[in-house]
Amino acid sequence: MSQTNAIELRGITKRFGSIVANNNVNMDARRGEILAILGENGSGKTTLMNMISGIYFPDEGRIFIGGKEVVIKSPKDAFAHGIGMIHQHFKLVDVFTAAENVVLGLKDSGCTPEEAVAQAEKACRREGLEMIPGERVEILPTQGKDTVGVIRAKSGEDTVRLIFGLRGRGGFSKKGAEASVRAICARYGFELDPAKKIYNMSVSEKQTVEIVKVLYRGADILILDEPTAVLTPQETEKLFGVLRRMRDDGKTIIIITHKMHEVLSLSDRVAVLRKGEHIATVRTADTSEAELTELMVGKKVALNIERTLPENPQDRLVISHLNCVNADGLKVLDDINFVARSGEILGIAGIAGSGQRELLEAIAGLQPISGGTITYNNPKNGEQVNLRDRTPLQIRELGVRLSFVPEDRLGMGLVAHMDITDNMMLRSYRRGKSVFVDRKKPKSLAEQIIKQLEVVTPSTSTQVGKLSGGNVQKVLVGREIAAAPTVLMAAYPVRGLDINSSYLIYNLLNQQKQHGVAVIFVGEDLDVLLELCDRILVIGSGRVTGIEDGRTATKEQIGLLMTKTEGVHANGDN
Repeated sequence: MSQTNAIELRGITKRFGSIVANNNVNMDARRGEILAILGENGSGKTTLMNMISGIYFPDEGRIFIGGKEVVIKSPKDAFAHGIGMIHQHFKLVDVFTAAENVVLGLKDSGCTPEEAVAQAEKACRREGLEMIPGERVEILPTQGKDTVGVIRAKSGEDTVRLIFGLRGRGGFSKKGAEASVRAICARYGFELDPAKKIYNMSVSEKQTVEIVKVLYRGADILILDEPTAVLTPQETEKLFGVLRRMRDDGKTIIIITHKMHEVLSLSDRVAVLRKGEHIATVRTADTSEAELTELMVGKKVALNIERTLPENPQDRLVISHLNCVNADGLKVLDDINFVARSGEILGIAGIAGSGQRELLEAIAGLQPISGGTITYNNPKNGEQVNLRDRTPLQIRELGVRLSFVPEDRLGMGLVAHMDITDNMMLRSYRRGKSVFVDRKKPKSLAEQIIKQLEVVTPSTSTQVGKLSGGNVQKVLVGREIAAAPTVLMAAYPVRGLDINSSYLIYNLLNQQKQHGVAVIFVGEDLDVLLELCDRILVIGSGRVTGIEDGRTATKEQIGLLMTKTEGVHANGDN
């Protein structure tokens, strides 16, 4: 691997008002390496990369590309310097094909890849450079009549990028664009049909289009922001194989992630950020998960989840042939069958948008049900209650405590303009015996949650909307657990939390399980699901595709079930 720096950051600082997002950051990424950027939420990872890719402009500091200082004021400037960023949220036109999206916004040369290479050979001869066998011409974004090509060539022992005028027939060439996309895919091992429409693609295919798009624009430095967040384990392995081939081809890959096992398996070096500052850059082969976590957090953290065997599990919720149709008339839940038992944690895995949210909302009475039953077995009197068509308030009045931690914590979990104490009261004010509301118990609960979950806030009277996302999540999870439920449904309860707080939540869920609560846990990290849950229900396209034992299942098994389209009639015996 070459030790030449592809990009260097010196003294980079970025402020948003009084908030310092990045403070005097000094770091570099080398040619032919995969550099992981690791840090907790709010550590400044994405902000730093957005400055490299031209979305933000640094308030202080300098950026060097290939040893030369550059000024990057826009994504166009970044592309001109060979930098491309693939964001979490894709920027594609659904009705266009992959090839059309790749060339969108660029002036097409109107010539085939073979013709472009022939012109590159002439340009290399003029400049006294040596063509690299198999190298292809990439198109730079330009304005006006002229099109510019770029190709890597040899100048003695050094590899340089030659930019030259590219002459063609003019006009958009669909065949030429598709041929260019196929050439990139063949070079790095992508699986992509250039003629396929975006709306017919899977999430991983859309991500592939985004990567090919920046490669087509001549990127030698690629930045990927949480690229595996929406991928199955199998899709993740394919992506990693492509990234390794790109690294071996001399590309610089910078990956932003919070998944420690991915960092250790993929990267060559790891740069750690904490509170906007660069703490250290270490060789991946010389470090460990414990050391990286300590660098991220600033103190040692116990990364252990103690999973005990369920004690005397009883069927608490029995879901039979559950169907739901959304406002657009589309079936979002299709013949769902499973059992949630007391004293166990039932995990729910699936690609984002597969029906996880609708399932929990249906159980909580927040989603209309078009068919099936939700039977609650009351542990107090043994009564069986069908929760179908009951309102959330009626469900609560029945004594059924379904505590619900939603995905949108401020949209439907908490009230932003109310303080922490008042948000505690949302669960208790109806129990008051007079016209005056008792604030003592809610305030005491708020103080308990702040202390136990280490919520960073000036006081209990602080508006929830003024807290950081992670602290908002702590308040929400703490309140729901404090409600002493018999069934606790937690959708992404650690989203936005740092590592220490995440493991605190995992342990709190385990405590609820040991108290006889039936816990339903929707998570994004398969490693956590396999370590925490007793059983894992997999949902795909609104159907249950399998229920596996959390102690014996593998990531590969769960990943295959996540992409399976046919449902199974699962029952409580799984």
